[in-house]
Amino acid sequence: MNETLKRGLSGAVYIILLLSCILYSTESFFILFGIFLTIAVYEFCNLIQIHKIFPIFFAITFYTVVTLISHYNKLTTDLLSQIFKTDLEIPINIKQLDVVLLVIALVVSVKCIVFLFYDNIQKISTSSKYLYLIGYIILPFLFITKISFGINDYNPKIIIGLFILIWTNDTFAYIVGKSVGRTKLFEKISPKKTVEGFLGGILFAVLAGYLISKYYIRASPEFSERSIIIWTSIAVIVGIAGTIGDLIESKFKRIAGVKDSGSIMPGHGGILDRLDSVIFVAPIIFLFYQILNYVS
Repeated sequence: MNETLKRGLSGAVYIILLLSCILYSTESFFILFGIFLTIAVYEFCNLIQIHKIFPIFFAITFYTVVTLISHYNKLTTDLLSQIFKTDLEIPINIKQLDVVLLVIALVVSVKCIVFLFYDNIQKISTSSKYLYLIGYIILPFLFITKISFGINDYNPKIIIGLFILIWTNDTFAYIVGKSVGRTKLFEKISPKKTVEGFLGGILFAVLAGYLISKYYIRASPEFSERSIIIWTSIAVIVGIAGTIGDLIESKFKRIAGVKDSGSIMPGHGGILDRLDSVIFVAPIIFLFYQILNYVS
């Protein structure tokens, strides 16, 4: 099969699956990203060369438990009460749990940035491998699901809007970089990325953010201006943090000596190759939403 056709078909299947599960229900969204998380952990374990069974078991269990506690608190409590034949209350403050998980994810994000810019780091210690696994892979998937709730109930438009911004940034960074790119952005890690492409991606992402807020989110008139500011700000965050996330994954692949994180998507590589930007962006966007909520 022609490589371009193969790439196009697998990309189309991925987008249709993603949009269908996001739009169908909250549960299908959670399940899809639970599957994505499992595959991502498998791929990342291959990259950093650690055993896969325990990390995959831990990731699935942790993702399931935190999701149940965060979004099905009453249902989880009732189920446990029936199992243990007594009245139970889960003594967990959801907001405090979110803060703890967010701090861990952001600390590991900073560690990832240090890892990216220190050229002499070619061997990763065992403790760092597991720290990256938790803070760089597992926790961001939880924050992707949390972002979709905004400050109220589940809103598929939020997560779809985020993916549109990421796809816009990636696409136009490539187009602008290919057309007018001259200055290399980070040649040692990603030779094809250019400063011009990086800036072009952000510019078009901001434009997409404006269009999303105006025509897709459709905020009420009194909040339309605020919505535009929010979504253009998210676009800038996506452009900067998404590019860093892409470079960080490239660094892991360079050390592992591989081109792609996996082969589950013909022509595209692995799940990590498709989600490297969004998993690095997710904790930052969640923090951004919390700040907005606090200010409001």
